[in-house]
Amino acid sequence: MKYDFNKYIDRRGTDCEKWDGLKDDFGRDDLLAMWVADMDFPAPPEVLAAIHKKVDEGALGYPMIPDSLRDAICAWEREHYGWEFGREALSWAPGVVAGLSFAVMGLTKPGDQIIIQTPVYMPFYRTVREAGRIIVKNPLIYENGRYTMNFDELEKLVTPTCRTLILCSPHNPVARVWSREELERLADIAVRKNMIIIADEIHQDLVFSDAKHICIGSLPGMAERTVTFIAPSKTFNIAGMKASVAIIPDELLRGIYVSVLERFHLNSINILGITAMEAAYGKCGEWHKELMDHLEGNRDYMEAFVKERMPKAHMDHPEGTYIFWIDFRGYGFNDETLTDFLVNEAKVALDPGTWFGVEGDGFARLNIGTTRAMLKEGLERIADALDKRENGK
Repeated sequence: MKYDFNKYIDRRGTDCEKWDGLKDDFGRDDLLAMWVADMDFPAPPEVLAAIHKKVDEGALGYPMIPDSLRDAICAWEREHYGWEFGREALSWAPGVVAGLSFAVMGLTKPGDQIIIQTPVYMPFYRTVREAGRIIVKNPLIYENGRYTMNFDELEKLVTPTCRTLILCSPHNPVARVWSREELERLADIAVRKNMIIIADEIHQDLVFSDAKHICIGSLPGMAERTVTFIAPSKTFNIAGMKASVAIIPDELLRGIYVSVLERFHLNSINILGITAMEAAYGKCGEWHKELMDHLEGNRDYMEAFVKERMPKAHMDHPEGTYIFWIDFRGYGFNDETLTDFLVNEAKVALDPGTWFGVEGDGFARLNIGTTRAMLKEGLERIADALDKRENGK
C-alpha cells in the first residue's frame, strides 16, 4: 500500500463543518463526528502538490479552463464507465448542488413539478422549492431490507408539466448502486414519456467491487435528455475546492444550461479547483484504488458489526458511497428519540433520517470515510449504549 488511510488526522479547530459544527447542529461538541459527507483523510498528495505549485506561481488571477482538464475528465469517464463524449459536452458548476439548481432553472418553468425519489439527499428539496417549482415524490420501495425504484408509480406521475426527474445515482442516503436493468427501465420510461433526467452522479467513483456504476447518460436515447453532474469532491476529499462538472452531450440542453451560468456570471470555476480537479482525474488513479480497498474493508467490518452487536438494527448491503443508512426502528426509536439517544447516550453525531425526508423516521446515516479505529470506536459507542438500554442500566 502506497497510501495510508488509517493515519489519524485531528480536524478539530480547522474550521471544518464536520467537526467544528457539532455544537451548532447537535447542541454539544464532545461527539464523535460521523455525519457530514467528507472523509477524515488528506487529499491525495498529487493533488496537494499541484495546488502548492499553483500557489507558488504567485499570481492567482482569472483562470482559463485548459483542454488538458477536459481531456482528463473525458478519459476518466471513458476508462471507468465506458462513456464516450467530446470536450464540448463539458460545462461547469461551483458544486453539484449549484449545478442542479442551474439545471432546474434552465430546463423547467416556475410552477412545474419535479420528481424526486425519497428518502434522498436533503438539498434536492431546497433546490426544487427555492426555484419556485413543486416537489412530486416518487418514494423508493423498501422491501425485505432493500430499496428499489417504484417504476409503476413513476409512470403515473409524468405529465406535460411533470416530466423532470432528479436522479441520485448512486443513491444517497440508501447506498444503492442502480443496476443496468433498473436504469434501462428508467431510460425506457424517460424516452416514452419525453422526460428530462437531471442526474447527480457525484458518488459514481465510490462503488464497491460487488456493484457497477452505469452512467444513465450513456444509455441509448439518453444523451439528448440527460444533464449529468460529477465532481472529484467526494472521491478525492476536496469538496472545499467548489469545482464540479456538468456533462451535457446534447447541444440544445447544454446551451440552455450555459445560459443560466452566464446569467449569474458563473461560467468558470475556482482557479485552485481547476488545478485540483485535473490532478485528481489525471494523476490519482492509484490513490483511488487504494481508497476503495480501505472503504470496502470498512464496509465489510461495519456490516458484520451491525449484525453481531446491533441485532435489532438493519443496514441494507451498501453497494456504494461511504455514507450508510441504518434502520434503528427495531429498537423502538423514532427520529426524535433516536437523535437524542445517539447524541446524549452514545455520544456520536449521525445525520438524522428525517433530514432526507419523512421516510427516514427511525433511520440515521453514518459516515465510514475515516480510519478503521475511528469507525470501530463510533460503532462500539452506539452498541454499548444500546446494550445499556436493553439491559435497563
